[in-house]
Amino acid sequence: MRTSKIILAASAGLAAALTIAPASAQNLSFSQVERGRYLATVGNCAGCHTDEVNDGERFAGGREMETPFGSIYTPNITFDNETGLGLWTRDDFYRAMNEGIARDGSHLYPAFPYPYFTLMPRQEIDAIYDYLSSIEPVYSETPEPQFPFPLNIRQAVMGWNLLYFEPQEFVPDPEQSDEWNRGRYLVDGPAHCGACHTDKNFAGADIEDEYLRGGVLEDWLAPNIRGGENGGIAHWSEDDIVAFLEGGRNDHTGVMPRMGEVVVLSTQYMETADLEAIAIYLKTLDDEARDPVEQPSEAIMTAGGGIYFDNCAACHASDGTGVPEIFAPLAGSNKVNAEDPITMLRVILEGTLAVPTNDNPGPIGMPAFDWKLTDQQIADLATFLRASWGNSAPAVSEGEVADLRERLEE
Repeated sequence: MRTSKIILAASAGLAAALTIAPASAQNLSFSQVERGRYLATVGNCAGCHTDEVNDGERFAGGREMETPFGSIYTPNITFDNETGLGLWTRDDFYRAMNEGIARDGSHLYPAFPYPYFTLMPRQEIDAIYDYLSSIEPVYSETPEPQFPFPLNIRQAVMGWNLLYFEPQEFVPDPEQSDEWNRGRYLVDGPAHCGACHTDKNFAGADIEDEYLRGGVLEDWLAPNIRGGENGGIAHWSEDDIVAFLEGGRNDHTGVMPRMGEVVVLSTQYMETADLEAIAIYLKTLDDEARDPVEQPSEAIMTAGGGIYFDNCAACHASDGTGVPEIFAPLAGSNKVNAEDPITMLRVILEGTLAVPTNDNPGPIGMPAFDWKLTDQQIADLATFLRASWGNSAPAVSEGEVADLRERLEE
């Protein structure tokens, strides 16, 4: 009512200013929050900062993340004043994302992917801040990291940063298209693909020469995703990459648990144009041809082939071609051909369930064979798969299977 009286008393020009300005501010606020929501989705913030195992609240943290050095628990990123970001300013949040330094000046462990987020411009980080501030605050305390001395002293991260980190902005390559640059920015920045798909050194930092050539995380292999000549997904088209990221399935494979979480919470909600940009970029990444491996003995191939035809061929076909978008082909599979066979062995031991997505709501499963096959039988089967139908990867030993089985049973 008071606003109406002011407008009636004002000149036409002043009235226009009074009525238009609040509407513009509302639109700007909404678009900023929506932009932040999208960026938080690209970065899969909910995936790490939600403790699904213990039915935790969204973004309230508490999820245990296993690292080679011990377990770390993700913090509460809702705007609760006591346990979350409620007292953080935009500058505090930007410093954490850009430099890995918290509001109190302590150093964040690089399990938080600030080495990737540093590429994000201030405007995008501010948008994420505004989005998170719009969410209902949740009181949720974060457990302390379970790291041995001296890693439990956060100041130790200063040395890590000196060796392996430098804040930087994303610089487009003028020789490449806008789509290529957008794809590279998404891969290296907010989507932080290298956090899983790039192998790490003894200190947990990316090995530059292993960029997107695959890495092991929590006994899963994040495979080689270089899409150019000799790359792990060289046989995938750009459309295949988009289909996988958008729906969790394509003619070559179905998404498995760790990456399944990324698809379910992140990539299936990304704009198709952004997924296409990622595909364009990945398809330009060539790789070195691998040296040929020694062909397994006839005895192993015979034993492994027999196990395959008894247990696997009904779904994956006698020639390993599978059934498109239902049963993954084993011929040419980047998981079967990976230097490290851990994902393939884990799937054989535990089975797996392709996660349902909006485009493919019906989950597809593979049964476990740990109860049925011995370590030697699984090794023979895996070796057979890695040396058949054009596949070429090192043989698998009984000891590798036994070690993995023991770890999974712990």
